[in-house]
Amino acid sequence: MTSSHRSNLYLAATVGVIVAVAALSARVGADAQWLAALGHVIVQRHSIPTGIPFAAAPTSHWHNAIVLAELIFNGLEQALGDRGLMLAQLLAVGVAFVVLGRDARASGADPPGISGALLLAAIGALSSLAIVRVQLFSLVLFPVVVALLRAEARRPSRRIWLVVPLLALWSNLHGTVLLGLAVVLAYLVCSRLRRDPLVAVGVGVASILALCLTPALAGTVAYYHGLLTNVAADRGQGMWAALSLTSPLDLLLIAAALTLAVSVARARPQLWEWAVLVALGALTIQASRNGVWLLFFLAPLAARTIKPTRTWHTLLAPVAVASLAVIAFAVVRGPTRDDAAPALLSRAIALAHGSPVLAEDQFAEQIALAGGRVWASDPIDAFSRRDQAIYLDWLQGSPSGRQALNAAVRVVLVSRGSPAQTLMARTPGFTAVGGDATARIYEVRSDSTSR
Repeated sequence: MTSSHRSNLYLAATVGVIVAVAALSARVGADAQWLAALGHVIVQRHSIPTGIPFAAAPTSHWHNAIVLAELIFNGLEQALGDRGLMLAQLLAVGVAFVVLGRDARASGADPPGISGALLLAAIGALSSLAIVRVQLFSLVLFPVVVALLRAEARRPSRRIWLVVPLLALWSNLHGTVLLGLAVVLAYLVCSRLRRDPLVAVGVGVASILALCLTPALAGTVAYYHGLLTNVAADRGQGMWAALSLTSPLDLLLIAAALTLAVSVARARPQLWEWAVLVALGALTIQASRNGVWLLFFLAPLAARTIKPTRTWHTLLAPVAVASLAVIAFAVVRGPTRDDAAPALLSRAIALAHGSPVLAEDQFAEQIALAGGRVWASDPIDAFSRRDQAIYLDWLQGSPSGRQALNAAVRVVLVSRGSPAQTLMARTPGFTAVGGDATARIYEVRSDSTSR
C-alpha cells in the first residue's frame, strides 16, 4: 500500500467513525425548523415576507439575510422530513472533517496524528456534530476558509481572493460568517499586510462588503447587530450559555481543547493563528457553542506533533466498512425525537382557532412548520427586546413571563417538567387539557376573565 493510499484510508476510516457517531446521536434541535417554516412561506408567496409571518409578536423591523438557508431547509423538509435535515447534517460533518484532515496533511502531519487530532476534536464537539441546527452550513465553510488561509500562508497567491465569494455565500446561510470574517482579517493584518499591502487591503475591504450581498443588502448590518445583541446573548441563556464546569459535554470540550492545545504549542503556530486561538478561546468561555470552532482550528495544527505510539493499519478497512453500515442503519432509523407528537401539535393548533400558541422553542418551530401561529419563537433576535425578555422569562418559569399571555394567547404548549410548565400550572385562568409523555397543553378557561 502506497503512502497516499494509506493516508486516504486513515482519513476515510476516521471520518467514517465520526459521522457514524454523529448519526447514532442525531436529533433535530431548536433553531432548525423555523428556517424550513419561513422557507415554505417564501416558496408559497414567491417573495420574502416582512418579518416572521407565523409570529404574532411584532417583527416588521427584522431584516432577513439568510433566505438561502431557509429555502434549503424547506427543500430538505419537504423532500425527506426531519431525515432530510439529518442527512444534510451528516454530509456537513463528513465534508468538514475531510477538509480538516487535508488541511493537516498539507501542513505536513502524518496520518496517525491526523486521525488522533480529528477524533479528539469530534469528541469535544459532539453536540455540535449530532444536533441539527442552522450552523451545519458553518461546519463546512469555517474549515474551508481556514484551510484556504493556511494554504495562502504557506504560499501566497491570487487564490486569497476566493475568500470574498466564500464569505458572500456564507453570509446568506449563517451568522458565524462574522467569525469567518474575523479570521480572514486576522490573517490579512498579521501575515499578508507586510508582504502584499495592496492585496491585503483590497481583500479585507471586499470581504467586509461581501457580507452585505444578501437579500437584505444594507439591512444585513442591522441583522448581524440584532444577532449579536439579542437578550439571550446578553443573559447567556440557551445556546448562548457560558462554558460550564458542571456540564458533561462542556467538560469533554475542555478536555479535548486542552489536549489539542498542548500539541499546538509544540507546532509553533504563526502570529495570525495565535491571535485567532486567543480570540476563539475567549469566545468559547463566553459561550460554549463557540467551542466547535476552537476545536476545528486547533485540530490541523495539533496533528503535526501528535505521534501515536501504536497504529492499527489492519483495522482501517474493516472500521470504514463498519462505519458505513452504522450510518446506513442510523439514517433508516431517522433522528432521535424529543419533540411533540404530530397529533398533539394538531390539537394545539385546532384549539387555538387561529390565535397564536405560546410554546417552548422547539415546539414553537414545529407549530410554525405545521402551518400554525405562535406568539414568539426563533429567531429570537427578530422580536423587540421587550418581547424577547418576556418570552425568555416565560421559558425560565419567571412570573414576569406571564405578560406573554396578554397577547390573545388562548393555548399554551410546554414540555413536561419544564420551568414553563411549572409556571403554567400555577397560572390562574389556564387549565391542562391534554398531553403525552413529552408535552402538555394548557387552554384558557372559557369562564375565566383573569389574564
